[in-house]
Amino acid sequence: MAKILIAEDEEGIRSFMTEALRLDGHDVTAVGDGAEAQQALLAQPFALLITDVKLPGADGIAVLRAAMKAQPAIQAIVVTAFGTVESAVEAMKLGAFDYLQKPLRNLAQLRTLVTRALAARPQSVGPGTGGPRLTWGAVSMEPVVRAVERVASNATVLLLGESGVGKEVAARAIHETSARRGGPFEAINCASLTADLVGSELFGHEKGAFTGAHERKKGRLEMAEGGTFFLDEVGELQPELQSRLLRVLEERRFSRVGGTQTVEANVRWISATNRDLQAMVAAGTFREDLYHRLAVFPIALPPLRSRKEDILPLSALLLEKVAQAHGRPPFTLDASAAALLKDARWDGNVRELRNTLERAAILAEGTELRREHFSLAEPVRAAAPTGDAGTLEDMEKKAIMDALEAVHGHRQRAANRLGIGLRTLYEKLKRYGLS
Repeated sequence: MAKILIAEDEEGIRSFMTEALRLDGHDVTAVGDGAEAQQALLAQPFALLITDVKLPGADGIAVLRAAMKAQPAIQAIVVTAFGTVESAVEAMKLGAFDYLQKPLRNLAQLRTLVTRALAARPQSVGPGTGGPRLTWGAVSMEPVVRAVERVASNATVLLLGESGVGKEVAARAIHETSARRGGPFEAINCASLTADLVGSELFGHEKGAFTGAHERKKGRLEMAEGGTFFLDEVGELQPELQSRLLRVLEERRFSRVGGTQTVEANVRWISATNRDLQAMVAAGTFREDLYHRLAVFPIALPPLRSRKEDILPLSALLLEKVAQAHGRPPFTLDASAAALLKDARWDGNVRELRNTLERAAILAEGTELRREHFSLAEPVRAAAPTGDAGTLEDMEKKAIMDALEAVHGHRQRAANRLGIGLRTLYEKLKRYGLS
């Protein structure tokens, strides 16, 4: 099932396409105006847009441009009347997948074209199970996608980027697109390793190796046999442990604590850090030889604020996870909420976005998330305000006052209008000294 947006002003054609695609199991939103289509594209993600070239409000070309800007991974089919194929050609240049000519009488042609367009849609690269996936539709992510595809072999990879950009998610994506995807994926946080723990935790131990070692224990490295071993926060690795790791990387073997038998380290190495390892090498806090062993193929993941076009598709994926986690129906974003999310800085990257969406979803009593839910679900940090926009706190107070004024001061109705509980409204009224 795919989410499809239809923009068609002729009611008969709109109903024909809507009914046919819903019978095929698709989730269809149908509008008769180009401006409505543009608003819908800002509010929620779609896999496919079907738009007529001639529409009231905004023509199909403008709708297509808006779609490509708001949702780069979307596929588009344009509908054009006979004799205006040049409009379809223009649409194809903008990125449309194909076009249909009116009058539409062939249901099989529509279904075939929709199936082909959906099959050609750019896919998210991410883990098959568990955790949020990153979307890779943004232009700034194209080098990352190509790099992930290149390292499907056994190359050692170093993932670079700020906290929260999804380095572990990318590591799992690399694992699952490689020949080792059938093997285990073992991850260890280097910041948690100490000299006392590293031997037993990383390499395992033999029975009787030390007091309390009542049986042989496999280390994390041995548990990753045939798969991928992920060293998270490798820049935090203590200097005395760096040499031990280097030896394993060079020799591809190790010994359990208390043992004499060597064990082959048949793993694919991926490491990640938010530190500048080259600067640490220059400062003498990170071994240069270890750096070169780890950075065979470095991949830098850009922060979320530099790939704004990823925010709405990524929000949709994260909201799916939030809904599942809380046993709620699927959530959607209205245009005001979508605009707020796109304008925020997201210094905490994907992790901050998910937490903010989850807070807003908890506050919302329905399934549509609006701007006020995010104003009340602090802390969303919007970009520096311009003009009279004000801070989020100002926006929150104004939203509350506007809601109270609209319902003539009736607090329960105001709370319902804001999509929050009555107790939350009373707390906000008290905080801002509003009566």
